[in-house]
Amino acid sequence: MALVGRIARAHGIRGQVIVNLDTDFPDERFRPGATLFTMRSGVVTPLTVTTARVQAGRPVIGIAGIETMNAAEGLAGLELRIPAEELAALPSGAFYHHELVGCRVETVSGAAVGIVERVEGTPGASRLVVAGTAGEILIPLAAGICTTIDVGGRRIVIDPPEGLLDLNA
Repeated sequence: MALVGRIARAHGIRGQVIVNLDTDFPDERFRPGATLFTMRSGVVTPLTVTTARVQAGRPVIGIAGIETMNAAEGLAGLELRIPAEELAALPSGAFYHHELVGCRVETVSGAAVGIVERVEGTPGASRLVVAGTAGEILIPLAAGICTTIDVGGRRIVIDPPEGLLDLNA
């Protein structure tokens, strides 16, 4: 399943929640009637969106069966996911964050850097968080640095500017 958002906190007294986005398609993902999935107590649970609006750039949604602030507070921190097959096709050169997680990263000279743990930031200013042998390494997800992204081969080749990898040492 693909991550599309995280419940930040309850909003108001009617059981609505604020969502931190992890999707470029919030209108589609958080529309009334949409089904999202979350993991609760080791069980995948479907959630149906009943209401949706945007406030300060984030969706505020109602969820079927969640009618009070107390019930909504219990959802804080939950990840909201959809089946990967429901994802829209992206243009060439664009990638979903979950596709990059787990890719090995190496330099153009073949030196191993590490494995992508997550992708942070906004669509125009994202960075790879890579688990390297000496700890976490932050690498801008920019065409001039990430010269090859081979999702199928689970490999990203980088041409880091001088000193980038040293910043994280």
